[in-house]
Amino acid sequence: MNAAIITIGDELLIGQTIDTNSAFIAKALNKIGIWIKRRVAVGDLKEEILKALSEESRTSQIIIITGGLGPTGDDITKPALCNYFNASLIVNEDTLQNVKAIFRKINRPVAEQNLKQAEVPDNCTVLQNKRGTAPGMWFEKDGVVYVSLPGVPHEMEGLMETEVLPKLEQHFSLPFILHKTLVTFGKGESEVAQHIAALEAVLPSHIKLAYLPAYGMVKLRLTAKGAAKEPLEAELENRFSALKELVAEWLVTDEDKAMPEVVGDVLKAAKKFVATAESCTGGYIAHLLTKRSGSSSTYKGGVVSYANEAKERSLGVQHSTLVTHGAVSEETVIEMANGVLEQMNADYAIATSGVMGPDGGTPEKPVGTVWIAVADRSRVKTIKHFVRFNREKNIEVTAQYALNMLRLFIKEQEG
Repeated sequence: MNAAIITIGDELLIGQTIDTNSAFIAKALNKIGIWIKRRVAVGDLKEEILKALSEESRTSQIIIITGGLGPTGDDITKPALCNYFNASLIVNEDTLQNVKAIFRKINRPVAEQNLKQAEVPDNCTVLQNKRGTAPGMWFEKDGVVYVSLPGVPHEMEGLMETEVLPKLEQHFSLPFILHKTLVTFGKGESEVAQHIAALEAVLPSHIKLAYLPAYGMVKLRLTAKGAAKEPLEAELENRFSALKELVAEWLVTDEDKAMPEVVGDVLKAAKKFVATAESCTGGYIAHLLTKRSGSSSTYKGGVVSYANEAKERSLGVQHSTLVTHGAVSEETVIEMANGVLEQMNADYAIATSGVMGPDGGTPEKPVGTVWIAVADRSRVKTIKHFVRFNREKNIEVTAQYALNMLRLFIKEQEG
């Protein structure tokens, strides 16, 4: 069972808006056994929309469309759908009442343009939007199901969960698609691939291995397809266990989790707190550690000590250390880590100092030079890295290195 996702809007093509809708839809469909064959973005042109609908219907049984359902002149999805399905616009009374109710709730008059949101093609099944004024629309043509959804993510997600997914499960007899993902750190994609080549070579045709590399990290995902869930789960688990054994040296987690979440889980299990002292990463590590709900049970606080004066006043770094060794040095990050441990009364600390670029490097400390320290009350561990990207990526990579270093440090301490 294949599906295609068509996203509509010039703002997507010029990079003004990032398409998060496709990712949400793809994950949601995959969970119920529908494979995404293609994702296509088109602009606000009727001809391009019609062309995309025609082309995708040749290879997919389900087509999900998002965007272009607003009340303004550049929203042309409904006219294009009328053309494609040989339909005329009519007023849907339930949608009209929904539009009026929403405007009553916010105490605003309903403009004529907003009332047009209740107009839908006369041969569609209307999917009522409980989060907004633009309804979803379900069409069937030549054995293909087409679903048009608003582009506003909050509204699209609500319609997918309450209307689209249940209807698709009723309409089709769907197979099972199962995923198992692990995360490695410290080895490149090619090295990992070479190490697990023998396992990959004997995978059956219904189980696929995917490599998902990032900076310093490689995710490995096994995907299995089949008609019966329980035997498929058992087979996938056996293959996944073998994969984990092969990469055990670099394994971060056997779940599809980001490094900050893994570190948060480790801290929570140990019932310990971390604090951060950041110079070159500018608070980015603190941001990553506090993104998820519940981080107050693992994170005490942090100091962004960018200037040397801040390092001295806020963290107790000795002036003589900065003069003798410089801000980007092992000695400085050690004192930063110890200082933030005391300031925040934490169990663990991370400290970073480096040259992120594009300027600021010297022959002794070129752009990309980074010192990281992790510490507890009894010891400090340091490492020097050289990162090689632009400023933004250098910060991101440094944060990942620091978090993984803390993970390993806690693992050593807590067993």
